[in-house]
Amino acid sequence: MKKRVAVIGAGAAGLMAAYAAASGGADVTVFEKNEKAGKKIYITGKGRCNVTNDTDPASFLENVVRNPKFLFGAIRTFSPANMMRFLEEHGLALKVERGNRVFPLSEKASDVTKCLENSCREAGVRFFFRCEVISVGRTDDGWRLSTGGTAYEADAVIVCTGGVSYPATGSTGDGYRFAQALGLRVNELRPSLCGICCDDEWIAQVQGLALKNVRLTARQHGSSPVSFFGEMLFTHFGISGPIVLSLSALLNRRDLSKISLSVDLKPALDEQTLDRRLLRDFDEAKNKQMRNALDALLPKSLILPVLQCAEIREGLPVHALTRAQRERLLHVLKGLPLHCVSLRPIEEGIVTSGGVDVKQIDPKTMQCRELPGLYFCGETLDVDALTGGFNLQIAFTTGYLAGISAAKTV
Repeated sequence: MKKRVAVIGAGAAGLMAAYAAASGGADVTVFEKNEKAGKKIYITGKGRCNVTNDTDPASFLENVVRNPKFLFGAIRTFSPANMMRFLEEHGLALKVERGNRVFPLSEKASDVTKCLENSCREAGVRFFFRCEVISVGRTDDGWRLSTGGTAYEADAVIVCTGGVSYPATGSTGDGYRFAQALGLRVNELRPSLCGICCDDEWIAQVQGLALKNVRLTARQHGSSPVSFFGEMLFTHFGISGPIVLSLSALLNRRDLSKISLSVDLKPALDEQTLDRRLLRDFDEAKNKQMRNALDALLPKSLILPVLQCAEIREGLPVHALTRAQRERLLHVLKGLPLHCVSLRPIEEGIVTSGGVDVKQIDPKTMQCRELPGLYFCGETLDVDALTGGFNLQIAFTTGYLAGISAAKTV
């Protein structure tokens, strides 16, 4: 007799779990409270869906922020290469871009969802949409799901309900509530891969400005600095963009009042080389005022804020600039200071950091150690990573292991 497997949630983890369980011979039913599958997938990668990262397991784990050891065996069992092969074998053409980021060739996130859902249906998976699971409980020989008036019994339950980020996609923390109701530990939830709020007044002058090829560094006394190179954006609340999102994943459990941020606006030039550049530019612009002498070096909207931070009058004639003032300017160009006050709300985080404590989960199967037949995967687990397709791969990897394991549930 086939094992009855109930999958709660039709996101990335849920779809992979359902496919893996059905392919393993189980009778699989997916319960999804939204009207369609993969609602959060649709908005990933700005609608393009950075589906994974084409890297080896060891390099992959270097990008996992919380509990990388938990994934040590899992990512080798179902690696990014396995995921790419799965998608291509099921008809989805892929391409690899900068940073080994993998996207569908069509650049449509909807095609990823279609591929996953069609694979599930071909494997015999049933879907119940607009069907919200209210509670999960044990029975004498298995599990019972309540959907508000209707009960469904299963031999195994796989919880793939996501986190609490982007609640409009249906991620409202259901899995955490199920876990707590069953006596499991859920570690504190924090936003990750989100913008950083800053209270520097000058940021209002550069709202909307995007910077490329800069280095953002966070420093805390007594700790090694952390930094990321790439693109960032000034916003109405502070800063955002790829390197800011990555940095937020490392700061979300620190006291931000003890963190100092700085932006190296010219990371390709060391201080001596940049100083020679300044001397050359200023010699050519010696009869100009300082506000008009940095156009070749900085975006126009950033010139006045940089001068303000360097305590140099914008109307100062270039030929009147002192050596001490030039040195202050040099230091600001190599480390424009920012004062961070908080991360953006958890609802705005691309992923939720925290979740079901992985000490309670078997890393080989994603089964709860104390509750046989109950599995957690994807964002419900206290595992998260940097940007670049790593978090989706975590969902696929843990979903796959949960699915093949649940199909074998005794």
